[in-house]
Amino acid sequence: MKELEKNLNGSGLRIGIVQSRFNTEVCEGLLGACRAQLVQQGVAEADILLATVPGALEIALALLHMAESEKFDALIALGAVIRGDTYHFEVVSNESARCVNEVQLACGVPVANAILTTDTDEQALERMHVKGSEAALVAIEMANLLKGLA
Repeated sequence: MKELEKNLNGSGLRIGIVQSRFNTEVCEGLLGACRAQLVQQGVAEADILLATVPGALEIALALLHMAESEKFDALIALGAVIRGDTYHFEVVSNESARCVNEVQLACGVPVANAILTTDTDEQALERMHVKGSEAALVAIEMANLLKGLA
């Protein structure tokens, strides 16, 4: 049996990142960890494009345009939705996740979803570095997997 091995070599990959500007401190932490991991895995700075959007619900539309451009091997969604006192948290959390997943399925470009959904600011701050780094690894692994399947 032939098996495609996990490949975390980012050399030559073109990565697009869409980051929400809402919950700025958390989103900047996600971005810093994500960018550092991409570079550590060999993705060239010149091959990373960052687009920012107002909030989590706007991420999917920017991802869709990036995916349709055929300029990227993988995309990354960065954002933070932190529970408040209203039902709005559920709407934003559920819809942003659904729409991000729809982009990758519709376009065939992998999207690593690092839109945090937490109950508190403290939880988001605790998770931002790990999730940002993990998103970079997921994007690289999936881009390489799809190349191996082609």
